[in-house]
Amino acid sequence: MVLKSFTILKVVFKIKFNTFLSVISSKVILKLSKFLFKGGSNFPGKVALKLDKNILETVAKDYNVILITGTNGKTTTTSMIYNMIKDSGNEVITNGTGANMLPGITACFIENYRFKSYKNNKYAVIEVDEANLTFITDYISPKIITITNLFRDQLDRYGEVYTTLKKILDGVYKTPNSTLVLNGDESLLGDLDLKNPIVYYGFNCSVDENKKIDINADAKFCKKCKAPYSYNYLTYNHLGSFYCESCGYSRPNLDYSVDKLVELTPSGSLVWINDHEYYINQPGIYNIYNGLCALSIAKTLGIEHSVIFNSLKSQSSSFGRQEILDIDGKEVKIILVKNPAGFDQAITTITLDERQVNLAFILNDNYADGRDVSWIWDVNFESLNVLNIDKIMVSGIRLYDMAIRLKTSGLPEDKFRLCENNEDLLNEISSCDSSVVYVLATYTAMINFRKYLHSKGHIKKLW
Repeated sequence: MVLKSFTILKVVFKIKFNTFLSVISSKVILKLSKFLFKGGSNFPGKVALKLDKNILETVAKDYNVILITGTNGKTTTTSMIYNMIKDSGNEVITNGTGANMLPGITACFIENYRFKSYKNNKYAVIEVDEANLTFITDYISPKIITITNLFRDQLDRYGEVYTTLKKILDGVYKTPNSTLVLNGDESLLGDLDLKNPIVYYGFNCSVDENKKIDINADAKFCKKCKAPYSYNYLTYNHLGSFYCESCGYSRPNLDYSVDKLVELTPSGSLVWINDHEYYINQPGIYNIYNGLCALSIAKTLGIEHSVIFNSLKSQSSSFGRQEILDIDGKEVKIILVKNPAGFDQAITTITLDERQVNLAFILNDNYADGRDVSWIWDVNFESLNVLNIDKIMVSGIRLYDMAIRLKTSGLPEDKFRLCENNEDLLNEISSCDSSVVYVLATYTAMINFRKYLHSKGHIKKLW
């Protein structure tokens, strides 16, 4: 006990007292939050930053940091990278709960901080909110920064995609030695005026025969001359092999590419990447992008092919991202949806299912969802009419907005069930005649529904 106290005193003298107090206070609050509230990592981080605004620089200094930002796919990609590094035998931490703003990230590092020297080659795989990247790079010089894509999302926070890009680049400019791993199919990420080494990934094959961009797609016009883009092929929304006939700007050369789509199923995808076959244990084109991004980072870190192969094959769902639950004998899959591009991809994946299915939609308009829900009118709900649908459940703060949108898409009104709260929704799910239920929910709706399911014993691990 005396030796332990002496060790702590030595630490206090090595670091500033307010830093020491910041770490201790945050650790105590973290433990209390987990015990009392089954989670909560933002408030402890806020307390730590209040006591020492530079605390992140101290607690993150011994890590090789990998930052993942962008509109869609951050949480899943973060999980994939984390698993690959862990499976390679390296020590690694992550903010797996999705607390991706400065306080949550600070709390993640503090939770894993120890008052002693660290061994070399420790990694931190950190998901970062697009607008918060610039706050993180004030204190951290990451080894790698990846940007997954840029879509319209939470317009009241970010504005259009060009504003989102500027927010991200404000953070990147501060760390010119970080390697950037970028989606080459994202036209906004080509030909950047940056000093950083850049690795690009993307598709070198078409998903279908479509070469015409949808009227509701994002970033349709050349970033150089504002002429409309042309495409050799599109993957989804505005992503694909783009080029400008007016000024010649085109997609950069890819370092890592999907060269062939062998099979797409509701469970996962079999693909060829750089002359090797991989099974990605998450469905949909958007999850192929996530897997390709994770692979590109793993290759950049020198992780062996066999580790990457096995990790992608066994990748489990992150909470609320294609998460599958058993509720009273029903196969319930929860899918986070938050913008037109992601929602369309979720719908496309669901339409691969030839079974009779039930659909549940939960739409909220809290701050974390975006107050403006007009974006649902840009989602292609009409394509759901190909499904064999048993029941359509609608819930959330804005359930009537969602119900009207679904009605105008041509879905049968007699199958609608309006659920005023989570209890009503769970009862409707339990009483479904067929066993397959897809729950498509915005962020706070997903969080709240999972908490309710946890309280009823349907989810064991909340975070």
